Amino acid sequence: EDPSLERHFKGHRDAITSVDFSLNKKQLASGSMDSCLMIWSMRPQMRAYRFVGHKDAVMCVQFSPSGHLVASGSRDKTVRLWVPSVKGESTVFKAHTATVRSVHFSNDGQSLVTASDDKTVKVWTVHRQKFLFSLSQHINWVRCARFSPDGRLIVSASDDKTVKLWDKTSRECIHSFCEHGGFVNHVDFHPSGTCIAAAGTDNTVKVWDVRMNRLLQHYQGNAVVNSLSFHPSGNYLVTASNDSTLKILDLLEGRLLYTLHGHQGPATCVAFSRAGDLFASGGSDEQVMVWKTNFDAADYGDVLKTQKSGASVEGTHRTLQSEMDCGVHLKKTKTQDSSRNQEQQEEEMSLANTLEHIMGQLDVLTQTVSILEQRLTLTEDKLKECLENQQKIIQNKTS
Repeated sequence: EDPSLERHFKGHRDAITSVDFSLNKKQLASGSMDSCLMIWSMRPQMRAYRFVGHKDAVMCVQFSPSGHLVASGSRDKTVRLWVPSVKGESTVFKAHTATVRSVHFSNDGQSLVTASDDKTVKVWTVHRQKFLFSLSQHINWVRCARFSPDGRLIVSASDDKTVKLWDKTSRECIHSFCEHGGFVNHVDFHPSGTCIAAAGTDNTVKVWDVRMNRLLQHYQGNAVVNSLSFHPSGNYLVTASNDSTLKILDLLEGRLLYTLHGHQGPATCVAFSRAGDLFASGGSDEQVMVWKTNFDAADYGDVLKTQKSGASVEGTHRTLQSEMDCGVHLKKTKTQDSSRNQEQQEEEMSLANTLEHIMGQLDVLTQTVSILEQRLTLTEDKLKECLENQQKIIQNKTS
């Protein structure tokens, strides 16, 4: 079955810059040049929240892994952390000196990495909301930065035409990929953590192996590629381009599967849901669209069967393929043991849910404390002002 348009959301008043699903797929966040962040409910007839706080265009949004926070970056040079609730309260991170183009949480939800036109990549702690360190070897705007799934590496993409790989602990640049012929708009890690994909103004998508630092795949398009997202299975990649199309690439076969037309004007951003059954896209046409993947779940088995039965795959794709096979073996053995493991899985699930809930409560507490601190600071400033004014009045009277 082909991907199909499921719903679309209208409410932004300017081009969409970024979209992201919450973990449970109940919510979708979008950022726009209209300076607003919107949280859309995936349940029909539920209202959308419009969050106002940024003083200029919102360039990027992302849900925390638990889904209890949303990070956003803006042209106003700040990063904000929001509690996606009715109040829409947020705290502000300030350290960048220019537009913030990218925000990304580590998988454990503890760290945030941001990329900016000030040519730096910055890492922050989420709970203490402190700036930790900068990575600064790019010589032009940095458009995108992402943590690896295990949180040990960071990858960044820049207008200096390079993609850089960093070691988070040593803060060193391990490798620079220089094969792009134009600005690099977007980069992300394959779910296995062994590969990265980058999209650029040279109309290409390139996939590299980060263990051998070699180019695995190269897709040539006819328009600037603005954004990409890996399917959680690691077998597919979706891209958003200036020719208004979304393209689905089959990474195992190394070919284009689908071209989707929905947006009028450039498609600016795209993201799969965490389960992979949906993906969302945004465009210059102010619209956010949600698509049903349809080619997933049922088809993985088939895709992999044809792989096993010796469908020809070029040598360059083999490293990618063997990685992906590992994931599938694990899944298969899981289903075989399912009867024995049913109870164990249920216990693990309830434990996971409880932990998830506790983490969520922690996130909210952190935010609340932070908001209180901000209010206190404001009160202190006001008090100081009052005292100073009183002093002046007294001085005026005595003089």
